[in-house]
Amino acid sequence: MGLHPLEFSECYLDSPSFRDKIKSHEAELDKTNRFIKELYKDGKNLINATKQLGMAQRKFAQCLGEFQFEYIGDAKTDDEKCIDESLQEFSAFLKNLEDQRELMMRNITETLMKPLEKFRKEQLGALRAERKRYEKETEKYYSSLEKLLNMSSKKKEPQLQEADTQVEIMRRHFQEESLDYVCKLQEIQERKKFECVEPMLAFFQTVFTFYHQGFELAKDFDHYKRELQINIQNTRNRFEGTRSEVNELMKRIREAPQEYRQTSPISFEGYLYVQEKRPPPFGSSWVKRYCTFVKEQKILHMVTFDHRSGGKIGETESITLKSCVRKTTDVLDRRFCLDLDITDRPGTVLTVQALSEDDHKFWMQAMGGKEPVGHYLMRTYSKERGIDAQLDDVGFSFVKNSISAIEKRGINDQGLYRVVGVSSKVQKLLSLMIDEKSDEVDLSASEDWDVKTITSALKLYLRSLPEPLMTYELYKEFISPAKGGSPESRIQAVHCLVHKLPERNRQVLGLLMKHLANVAAHSKQNLMTVANLGVVFGPTLMRPQEETVAAIMDLKFQNIVVEILIEHHEKIFTDAPESCPLSPAAPVLCAPTRQSKKMSRQNRPLAVYNPQALDIQNVSTVGDSSSPAPDETSMGSNESVSSQSSSASASEVNMEKSDHAPLNASLSSGSNSGDPVEGAGLAGGGAGGEEGPHP
Repeated sequence: MGLHPLEFSECYLDSPSFRDKIKSHEAELDKTNRFIKELYKDGKNLINATKQLGMAQRKFAQCLGEFQFEYIGDAKTDDEKCIDESLQEFSAFLKNLEDQRELMMRNITETLMKPLEKFRKEQLGALRAERKRYEKETEKYYSSLEKLLNMSSKKKEPQLQEADTQVEIMRRHFQEESLDYVCKLQEIQERKKFECVEPMLAFFQTVFTFYHQGFELAKDFDHYKRELQINIQNTRNRFEGTRSEVNELMKRIREAPQEYRQTSPISFEGYLYVQEKRPPPFGSSWVKRYCTFVKEQKILHMVTFDHRSGGKIGETESITLKSCVRKTTDVLDRRFCLDLDITDRPGTVLTVQALSEDDHKFWMQAMGGKEPVGHYLMRTYSKERGIDAQLDDVGFSFVKNSISAIEKRGINDQGLYRVVGVSSKVQKLLSLMIDEKSDEVDLSASEDWDVKTITSALKLYLRSLPEPLMTYELYKEFISPAKGGSPESRIQAVHCLVHKLPERNRQVLGLLMKHLANVAAHSKQNLMTVANLGVVFGPTLMRPQEETVAAIMDLKFQNIVVEILIEHHEKIFTDAPESCPLSPAAPVLCAPTRQSKKMSRQNRPLAVYNPQALDIQNVSTVGDSSSPAPDETSMGSNESVSSQSSSASASEVNMEKSDHAPLNASLSSGSNSGDPVEGAGLAGGGAGGEEGPHP
């Protein structure tokens, strides 16, 4: 049972039970007072803790916003630009969230803390003062009453009447005070129900408003998050391909370092020990210097550098070389030495020592010495594999035959061009097809060769050509527009460059791009988007003449060029370019802000193929209900410059699955050997047998 009501009539009786009821009401209000004080204290602690959290998160956001990634090479892809700016986006998001939190704290102070404290002071505090007056009047009345009752009856009548009058006045005053106090007690008992709970309701409304603002921010952030996930996946995909190429190059250099010793046709560089002669009796000393010899001007630049002294770089000294003569051990008891006749100092001969016999031969060759020199060997696929692939009528016929078979028998095969065939079968098929009698074999009708063997043979043929299909000469020109500029300028530059290719190269490339566009149009079934095809065919169709790490870092831009060719093959290969810019390169444009991305950028399928991370049945189910028809499916990648829209459903399924499994997982674990060119996120598996898959 709750508190007993206080009847006004009981104020006149002032019975013990009435006093007990008053004490119960007072005890309840004292408890309420303690509760509000404790709640106010905890609320202050909550606000202070939240302020500390806000300060920590703002500092975290500031740290994110101030950091910036550095990149390798001379340009970044669009994906890399978005990733670079992502930390600033995260910082802005956190700051926005903290602004909302700060507003919440101000609202909590106004709607919870101040009303509670006001009720405690104005209502409970006033009641405390009322209580003291009531107790004082009680004491005063009953003291007067006892004094009156103790008066002698022998007192004169006027004195007795005066005493009775005074006590009566005190009694009325006490009863009025009792009535007021009882009324106030019950009023506050009722008032506290809404005076305490209403601020709590406002508090939770403020908290829920904050969380709703966070939800709205998350909704705004969702589009950017999905785009960034695609950027990250595309970058990871290219990283896998780049890493496999770098590892291959490192392996080849480790096996034959001297074949890759010289990386520039105009200069030669490396360490030499230079003899510095001193006046007698000090003799001479040998100082290690890093030397760069410019062949055309015959200038040797020497920089003193010692790894043991903390890597401090000394001053550069330059000399002009007149002649170079090998110094024999008969004259100087040191191996690998050269005598350099210097034009700047007539009659002065500078003696230097190479690091090894091979190094000695290379310096002799570079400086025009008399020793016979070795030659820098350039690796080609055709030499390694023993395949005599040529871009002649036989090769052109093989390309058409292969494309016809693939489109007829396997256009919907999952992982088309990324699932590789068995090496021996691929070699056998290619050797058969580039034979003079290759016209007798119809791959479209023959069941002897499976689709993955045909696709692998076609790629092997293109890689085994003496020169890439897009030529060494135009390699840098093709790469340049992919590193910057607007989408329109990229398309125009590539269009012009394609028409600079030799006629046969352009014919084969056009035939191949038309076929790859058809493959991408069936990406809902085969999962090979334009971005995936760019990863596969970028290094196959174009590569630099010299293999270096810097050249490998351009793999990602090769992919972009191939994507442009696939998406715009009809315009590029059908129409002649209207006008060509003097330089295909254009100024690098900054990636748009998140707000503009929301309007301009479109959802594109991930540049990755991984059936283990993608529920094919779900894709087909979603595609049947909401995706466009196969011929309307976008062939674009996130890196692409086309304005076509992509299949939102496929993108959403890919993104949903990316939260649960790595998208660059291998197609099959049955192989340890992957194509170094195609190693971007898919190792590939063989078709069985003892032999491994064709790399």
